[in-house]
Amino acid sequence: MYFDSSTLVFLDGDFMPAEQATCGAYAQSLHYGYAVFEGIRAYATPGGTRIFKAREHYERLHYSCQAIGLPLSYSVEELTEISYELLAKNNLSDAYIRPLAYAATPHMTLTAPATGNLLMAVWHWGKYLGNQSLRLTISPYERPNPKAVPIEAKVSGHYANSIIASSEAKGRGFDEALLLDMNGYVAEGPGANFFVEKDGALFTAPGGSILRGITRNTIIDLAREAGISVTERFFRPEELRGATGAFMTGTAAEVIGVASVDDVVFETPFEQTLGAQLAASYSALVTGQREPVAVAV
Repeated sequence: MYFDSSTLVFLDGDFMPAEQATCGAYAQSLHYGYAVFEGIRAYATPGGTRIFKAREHYERLHYSCQAIGLPLSYSVEELTEISYELLAKNNLSDAYIRPLAYAATPHMTLTAPATGNLLMAVWHWGKYLGNQSLRLTISPYERPNPKAVPIEAKVSGHYANSIIASSEAKGRGFDEALLLDMNGYVAEGPGANFFVEKDGALFTAPGGSILRGITRNTIIDLAREAGISVTERFFRPEELRGATGAFMTGTAAEVIGVASVDDVVFETPFEQTLGAQLAASYSALVTGQREPVAVAV
Protein backbone atom coordinates (compact mmCIF):
# COMPACT_ATOMS: atom_id res chain seq x y z
CA MET A 1 0.00 0.00 0.00
CA TYR A 2 2.73 2.47 0.94
CA PHE A 3 5.60 1.41 -1.30
CA ASP A 4 6.76 -1.10 -3.85
CA SER A 5 10.08 -2.08 -5.41
CA SER A 6 10.24 1.16 -7.41
CA THR A 7 9.41 3.58 -4.56
CA LEU A 8 12.06 6.05 -3.42
CA VAL A 9 12.35 7.72 -0.02
CA PHE A 10 14.63 10.45 1.28
CA LEU A 11 16.85 9.38 4.18
CA ASP A 12 19.53 11.57 5.74
CA GLY A 13 20.56 13.34 2.57
CA ASP A 14 20.04 10.59 0.01
CA PHE A 15 17.20 9.38 -2.19
CA MET A 16 17.09 5.58 -2.02
CA PRO A 17 14.73 2.65 -2.61
CA ALA A 18 12.19 2.37 0.21
CA GLU A 19 13.11 -1.29 0.60
CA GLN A 20 16.65 -0.29 1.56
CA ALA A 21 15.71 2.29 4.20
CA THR A 22 16.38 0.90 7.67
CA CYS A 23 16.48 1.94 11.31
CA GLY A 24 18.73 0.28 13.88
CA ALA A 25 17.32 -1.96 16.60
CA TYR A 26 18.81 0.27 19.31
CA ALA A 27 17.47 3.57 17.96
CA GLN A 28 16.15 5.80 20.74
CA SER A 29 13.05 6.69 18.71
CA LEU A 30 12.13 3.03 18.26
CA HIS A 31 12.25 2.34 21.99
CA TYR A 32 10.68 5.50 23.35
CA GLY A 33 8.56 7.07 20.59
CA TYR A 34 10.97 10.00 20.64
CA ALA A 35 10.31 11.42 17.18
CA VAL A 36 8.15 14.03 15.50
CA PHE A 37 6.39 13.98 12.17
CA GLU A 38 4.07 15.82 9.82
CA GLY A 39 1.25 14.72 7.57
CA ILE A 40 1.14 16.84 4.42
CA ARG A 41 -0.81 16.58 1.16
CA ALA A 42 0.11 17.50 -2.38
CA TYR A 43 -2.55 18.04 -5.04
CA ALA A 44 -2.64 18.20 -8.81
CA THR A 45 -3.70 21.77 -9.63
CA PRO A 46 -4.07 23.73 -12.88
CA GLY A 47 -0.60 25.11 -12.21
CA GLY A 48 0.97 21.71 -11.54
CA THR A 49 1.68 19.75 -8.38
CA ARG A 50 1.22 21.91 -5.29
CA ILE A 51 1.93 21.01 -1.67
CA PHE A 52 -0.78 22.54 0.47
CA LYS A 53 0.65 24.88 3.11
CA ALA A 54 4.12 23.37 3.03
CA ARG A 55 5.58 26.28 5.00
CA GLU A 56 3.05 25.94 7.82
CA HIS A 57 3.68 22.21 8.08
CA TYR A 58 7.45 22.48 8.09
CA GLU A 59 7.42 25.37 10.54
CA ARG A 60 5.39 23.12 12.83
CA LEU A 61 7.89 20.30 12.31
CA HIS A 62 10.63 22.66 13.47
CA TYR A 63 8.53 23.73 16.45
CA SER A 64 7.90 20.10 17.39
CA CYS A 65 11.61 19.30 17.25
CA GLN A 66 12.45 22.31 19.39
CA ALA A 67 9.71 21.42 21.89
CA ILE A 68 11.29 18.04 22.65
CA GLY A 69 14.94 18.92 22.02
CA LEU A 70 15.39 16.85 18.86
CA PRO A 71 17.97 18.30 16.43
CA LEU A 72 16.78 19.01 12.87
CA SER A 73 19.39 20.26 10.40
CA TYR A 74 17.11 21.06 7.44
CA SER A 75 15.49 24.45 6.91
CA VAL A 76 11.84 24.92 5.95
CA GLU A 77 12.95 25.79 2.43
CA GLU A 78 15.14 22.70 2.15
CA LEU A 79 12.37 20.44 3.42
CA THR A 80 9.96 21.91 0.90
CA GLU A 81 12.44 21.42 -1.95
CA ILE A 82 13.07 17.81 -0.91
CA SER A 83 9.31 17.18 -0.84
CA TYR A 84 8.78 18.36 -4.40
CA GLU A 85 11.81 16.42 -5.62
CA LEU A 86 10.62 13.25 -3.91
CA LEU A 87 7.15 13.62 -5.44
CA ALA A 88 8.68 14.02 -8.89
CA LYS A 89 10.99 11.03 -8.47
CA ASN A 90 7.96 8.88 -7.55
CA ASN A 91 5.75 10.33 -10.31
CA LEU A 92 3.15 11.50 -7.80
CA SER A 93 0.95 14.60 -7.82
CA ASP A 94 -2.00 13.75 -5.56
CA ALA A 95 -0.07 12.32 -2.65
CA TYR A 96 0.48 12.19 1.07
CA ILE A 97 3.88 13.28 2.39
CA ARG A 98 5.29 11.94 5.66
CA PRO A 99 8.45 13.61 6.99
CA LEU A 100 9.74 11.98 10.18
CA ALA A 101 12.45 13.51 12.34
CA TYR A 102 13.88 10.91 14.68
CA ALA A 103 16.92 9.69 16.60
CA ALA A 104 18.60 6.68 14.98
CA THR A 105 21.71 6.57 17.16
CA PRO A 106 21.79 3.73 19.70
CA HIS A 107 20.85 5.64 22.82
CA MET A 108 19.00 4.01 25.71
CA THR A 109 19.18 6.85 28.22
CA LEU A 110 16.29 9.27 28.71
CA THR A 111 18.12 12.33 27.43
CA ALA A 112 17.96 14.19 24.14
CA PRO A 113 20.43 13.00 21.47
CA ALA A 114 23.22 15.11 20.01
CA THR A 115 22.09 14.52 16.43
CA GLY A 116 18.84 13.83 14.61
CA ASN A 117 17.80 12.00 11.46
CA LEU A 118 15.25 12.65 8.73
CA LEU A 119 13.13 10.25 6.72
CA MET A 120 10.62 11.47 4.13
CA ALA A 121 8.19 9.18 2.32
CA VAL A 122 5.36 9.84 -0.14
CA TRP A 123 2.47 7.66 -1.26
CA HIS A 124 -1.00 7.89 -2.74
CA TRP A 125 -3.50 7.85 0.13
CA GLY A 126 -7.24 8.40 -0.12
CA LYS A 127 -9.21 10.18 2.60
CA TYR A 128 -8.08 8.55 5.84
CA LEU A 129 -11.57 8.20 7.34
CA GLY A 130 -13.33 7.51 4.05
CA ASN A 131 -16.22 9.43 2.52
CA GLN A 132 -19.20 8.26 4.56
CA SER A 133 -20.36 10.18 7.63
CA LEU A 134 -18.91 8.66 10.79
CA ARG A 135 -20.44 7.04 13.83
CA LEU A 136 -18.36 8.22 16.79
CA THR A 137 -18.23 7.17 20.41
CA ILE A 138 -16.91 8.99 23.44
CA SER A 139 -13.69 7.25 24.31
CA PRO A 140 -12.91 6.01 27.83
CA TYR A 141 -9.40 7.36 27.17
CA GLU A 142 -8.64 11.06 27.58
CA ARG A 143 -6.32 13.29 25.63
CA PRO A 144 -2.95 13.65 27.38
CA ASN A 145 -2.66 16.33 30.03
CA PRO A 146 -1.03 19.40 28.40
CA LYS A 147 1.05 19.87 31.54
CA ALA A 148 2.59 16.45 30.97
CA VAL A 149 3.61 16.71 27.32
CA PRO A 150 3.80 19.51 24.69
CA ILE A 151 0.41 18.90 23.06
CA GLU A 152 0.99 21.39 20.24
CA ALA A 153 4.02 19.37 19.13
CA LYS A 154 3.26 16.50 16.74
CA VAL A 155 5.24 13.89 18.67
CA SER A 156 5.15 10.28 17.53
CA GLY A 157 4.80 8.96 21.08
CA HIS A 158 1.59 10.93 21.61
CA TYR A 159 -0.08 8.72 19.03
CA ALA A 160 -0.04 5.67 21.29
CA ASN A 161 -3.02 7.42 22.90
CA SER A 162 -4.65 7.77 19.47
CA ILE A 163 -4.08 4.14 18.47
CA ILE A 164 -5.48 2.83 21.76
CA ALA A 165 -8.58 5.07 21.60
CA SER A 166 -9.31 4.37 17.92
CA SER A 167 -8.84 0.62 18.28
CA GLU A 168 -11.11 0.52 21.33
CA ALA A 169 -13.87 2.43 19.52
CA LYS A 170 -13.69 0.23 16.43
CA GLY A 171 -13.72 -2.85 18.63
CA ARG A 172 -17.14 -1.70 19.88
CA GLY A 173 -18.44 -1.28 16.32
CA PHE A 174 -17.95 2.47 15.86
CA ASP A 175 -16.08 4.20 13.05
CA GLU A 176 -13.89 6.34 15.27
CA ALA A 177 -13.39 7.69 18.79
CA LEU A 178 -14.02 11.16 20.18
CA LEU A 179 -11.77 11.97 23.11
CA LEU A 180 -12.43 14.29 26.03
CA ASP A 181 -9.80 16.30 27.87
CA MET A 182 -8.87 15.84 31.52
CA ASN A 183 -11.75 18.12 32.58
CA GLY A 184 -14.43 16.23 30.65
CA TYR A 185 -14.69 18.66 27.73
CA VAL A 186 -14.83 17.47 24.13
CA ALA A 187 -11.33 17.64 22.66
CA GLU A 188 -10.76 15.90 19.33
CA GLY A 189 -10.53 12.58 17.51
CA PRO A 190 -7.45 10.36 17.51
CA GLY A 191 -6.15 12.09 14.38
CA ALA A 192 -8.63 14.83 13.50
CA ASN A 193 -10.20 17.94 15.00
CA PHE A 194 -13.93 18.11 15.74
CA PHE A 195 -16.50 20.79 14.84
CA VAL A 196 -20.19 21.08 15.78
CA GLU A 197 -22.88 23.08 13.99
CA LYS A 198 -25.63 24.52 16.17
CA ASP A 199 -28.05 27.42 15.58
CA GLY A 200 -26.34 28.34 12.32
CA ALA A 201 -22.88 28.65 13.86
CA LEU A 202 -19.87 26.44 14.45
CA PHE A 203 -17.97 25.73 17.62
CA THR A 204 -14.85 23.72 18.28
CA ALA A 205 -12.45 23.07 21.14
CA PRO A 206 -9.81 25.74 21.78
CA GLY A 207 -6.11 25.14 22.15
CA GLY A 208 -5.02 23.36 25.28
CA SER A 209 -5.64 19.64 25.00
CA ILE A 210 -5.80 19.51 21.20
CA LEU A 211 -3.41 19.79 18.31
CA ARG A 212 -4.65 22.89 16.50
CA GLY A 213 -4.48 21.36 13.07
CA ILE A 214 -3.57 23.22 9.92
CA THR A 215 -6.74 21.92 8.25
CA ARG A 216 -8.71 23.06 11.31
CA ASN A 217 -7.27 26.56 11.03
CA THR A 218 -7.99 26.65 7.31
CA ILE A 219 -11.63 25.65 7.88
CA ILE A 220 -12.00 28.38 10.49
CA ASP A 221 -10.68 30.93 7.99
CA LEU A 222 -12.97 29.66 5.22
CA ALA A 223 -15.96 29.79 7.55
CA ARG A 224 -15.28 33.33 8.70
CA GLU A 225 -14.66 34.41 5.12
CA ALA A 226 -18.13 33.04 4.28
CA GLY A 227 -19.73 34.90 7.20
CA ILE A 228 -20.16 31.79 9.34
CA SER A 229 -19.61 32.33 13.05
CA VAL A 230 -16.95 30.08 14.60
CA THR A 231 -16.38 30.00 18.35
CA GLU A 232 -13.48 28.23 20.00
CA ARG A 233 -14.67 27.21 23.45
CA PHE A 234 -14.85 24.32 25.87
CA PHE A 235 -18.04 22.25 25.73
CA ARG A 236 -19.25 18.99 27.21
CA PRO A 237 -20.74 16.01 25.33
CA GLU A 238 -24.25 16.93 26.55
CA GLU A 239 -24.13 20.06 24.40
CA LEU A 240 -24.12 17.91 21.28
CA ARG A 241 -27.82 17.27 21.75
CA GLY A 242 -29.86 19.50 19.48
CA ALA A 243 -26.94 20.19 17.17
CA THR A 244 -27.58 20.31 13.43
CA GLY A 245 -24.44 18.42 12.50
CA ALA A 246 -20.77 17.82 13.10
CA PHE A 247 -17.62 17.09 11.15
CA MET A 248 -13.95 16.28 11.58
CA THR A 249 -10.92 17.82 9.90
CA GLY A 250 -7.31 16.79 9.33
CA THR A 251 -4.74 16.60 6.56
CA ALA A 252 -5.24 12.85 6.12
CA ALA A 253 -9.01 12.95 6.68
CA GLU A 254 -9.57 16.33 4.95
CA VAL A 255 -13.20 17.16 5.90
CA ILE A 256 -15.54 14.30 6.84
CA GLY A 257 -19.10 14.43 8.20
CA VAL A 258 -20.20 12.93 11.52
CA ALA A 259 -23.54 11.12 11.62
CA SER A 260 -23.71 10.49 15.36
CA VAL A 261 -21.89 10.48 18.68
CA ASP A 262 -23.08 7.50 20.71
CA ASP A 263 -26.88 7.96 21.00
CA VAL A 264 -26.84 11.55 19.71
CA VAL A 265 -27.87 11.37 16.05
CA PHE A 266 -27.55 14.46 13.86
CA GLU A 267 -30.79 14.45 11.88
CA THR A 268 -29.73 16.84 9.11
CA PRO A 269 -27.93 15.04 6.26
CA PHE A 270 -24.31 16.14 6.09
CA GLU A 271 -24.84 17.36 2.51
CA GLN A 272 -27.17 20.04 3.88
CA THR A 273 -24.88 21.31 6.63
CA LEU A 274 -22.30 24.06 6.93
CA GLY A 275 -19.69 21.33 7.13
CA ALA A 276 -20.49 20.18 3.60
CA GLN A 277 -20.32 23.78 2.35
CA LEU A 278 -16.89 24.19 3.92
CA ALA A 279 -15.74 20.81 2.63
CA ALA A 280 -16.48 22.00 -0.91
CA SER A 281 -14.61 25.27 -0.30
CA TYR A 282 -11.66 23.36 1.13
CA SER A 283 -11.53 21.03 -1.86
CA ALA A 284 -11.56 24.01 -4.22
CA LEU A 285 -8.78 25.66 -2.24
CA VAL A 286 -6.38 22.72 -2.10
CA THR A 287 -6.86 21.84 -5.77
CA GLY A 288 -6.15 25.41 -6.89
CA GLN A 289 -9.69 26.26 -7.93
CA ARG A 290 -9.78 29.30 -5.64
CA GLU A 291 -7.33 31.64 -3.95
CA PRO A 292 -5.94 30.76 -0.51
CA VAL A 293 -7.03 32.45 2.71
CA ALA A 294 -4.87 33.43 5.68
CA VAL A 295 -4.29 30.92 8.47
CA ALA A 296 -6.30 31.66 11.62
CA VAL A 297 -4.38 32.73 14.70
